Amino acid sequence: MKITSLIVVVASVFSLNAHAANLLNLGNYQVTGTYALDRLNGTSGGISGLEASAVTYARDRNSLFYVGDEGTGVVEISLTGQTLGFMNFDWTGTGSTKHDTEGLAYLGGGKLVVSEERLYDAYSFDYLSAGTATLANNSVSISNATVGNSGIEGISYDARNGGYVTVKQDSPLDILAGTLTFGSNLSGVANMTQLFNPSLAGLTGFSDVQTLSSVDALVGTTGENNLLLLSLSSRKLIEVNRSGTILSSLDLANVLPGNGIEGVTVDQHGNIYLVAEQVQEVFAIGVPVALQKSQLIVLSAVSAVPEPEAYAMFLAGLGFLGFMSRNGRKSKSYKR
Repeated sequence: MKITSLIVVVASVFSLNAHAANLLNLGNYQVTGTYALDRLNGTSGGISGLEASAVTYARDRNSLFYVGDEGTGVVEISLTGQTLGFMNFDWTGTGSTKHDTEGLAYLGGGKLVVSEERLYDAYSFDYLSAGTATLANNSVSISNATVGNSGIEGISYDARNGGYVTVKQDSPLDILAGTLTFGSNLSGVANMTQLFNPSLAGLTGFSDVQTLSSVDALVGTTGENNLLLLSLSSRKLIEVNRSGTILSSLDLANVLPGNGIEGVTVDQHGNIYLVAEQVQEVFAIGVPVALQKSQLIVLSAVSAVPEPEAYAMFLAGLGFLGFMSRNGRKSKSYKR
């Protein structure tokens, strides 16, 4: 192959990879692991871990946190599902009776935010393994209304500006973005507005949301503004921009089809983590309740999203090839 031809080929590859870094491209993803989660903190009917409903990634700890919709507390696990610790929730003064925790976000430095579906409230706390978080101490009402069992299903944090994105399950669907400040006994302030018309997502319900600004390969591109939206009812994960345009999607119909997948998060490498409740179709599947567990599902790209450093290597390679090409032309001229 001539040097000039090689330059064209490498430049084309660089262009394709640069384009790919503007989105995760869920079509490249596949399941690379499933892990059963421990059943913790109580007996049947009050077990955190049986109905995992939200998950978030902690980059500074290289671990995951998840909550179940039993609302008993938050569990820290490894990236392969091993239990690392647990913190209880004290709901005194929140006004919650169902303790229906459906959203979770990690802010860094051990600080988390958990949301309660039916009240559309959020609570901030510092994680302490084997401790207890008194949720009313740092709380905010997002809707100022009791929305029932079709309320907030997911919350995600954007470290670039300290903002949040939340999704409402249905009746009606909603997706909000803005800021939250927390205060004692719901004295915090929510400044959240609808991000886009939720019908654009083409989903029958929202189960969780995840910002993508923390994915290293997307930093500095339009892709860092994108979101992941998870739908249990549609059995689908989609990637959208902040105008609601669908950029990529992944069909989850055959991923643990008997389990209810309700939570999504992502790490800096672009690996996606889902959590699923126990088997929903008990009689059809034939799994006794006593043996059921929530599941952690790991999705990874078949061809990884290139890191920013890869572009530098491409550019360096192009520079070298250009130098060789120029030298080659000079040598031919000299021989004449």
